Amino acid sequence: MDNDTNRTYTAFAGHRMLATGPLRETLRRTKEQIDRGGSDPILIFEDQTGQQVDFDFRGTLDEVWEREAPVPQHIGPGRPRLGVVSREVSLLPRHWEWLEGQPNGASAALRRLVEEARKRSPGEDRARLATNSASKFMWAMTGDFPGFEEASRALFARNRERFEELIRDWPGDIRAHLQRLVEPCFAGAGAPAPLTPR
Repeated sequence: MDNDTNRTYTAFAGHRMLATGPLRETLRRTKEQIDRGGSDPILIFEDQTGQQVDFDFRGTLDEVWEREAPVPQHIGPGRPRLGVVSREVSLLPRHWEWLEGQPNGASAALRRLVEEARKRSPGEDRARLATNSASKFMWAMTGDFPGFEEASRALFARNRERFEELIRDWPGDIRAHLQRLVEPCFAGAGAPAPLTPR
């Protein structure tokens, strides 16, 4: 998702889920576990990307939150900041010529093209992002589980029946979280995702 306030996080202590939801709640539950001195390794994932994220849990919960809270995108009156990120784009000369001739310049034209493409296939985009997110989570949490490679192939092939059969004996919290992550992959499953597992 584009808005940081909509992002959700899931924390695991070993194979047990500690928390899932908004960042503040996930940090609170995880901090409680750390302060109790549990021995299981703790991993936290951003649900929308499947990326493992690290937080500094030193000090009080308020201190943890102060370090980790998302920066507000709109402060004071006026237009909100767009949150623009600059990255290099490689195009052929004819592409640059076309972009430079567009109203409001190349950047505005590229943004319009991206938004139009997103509107054309929102379901497929959600399925692709969910597939990649679930795959990253699987690599981190289940890479040494029996059936991992076959389950990964079933995920990318969008074969729900095979996928669920292969993860059936995995720990319950991991299985339940995976099933939540992969739901958009299988909703109205059409063509397989274009990417392949690494």
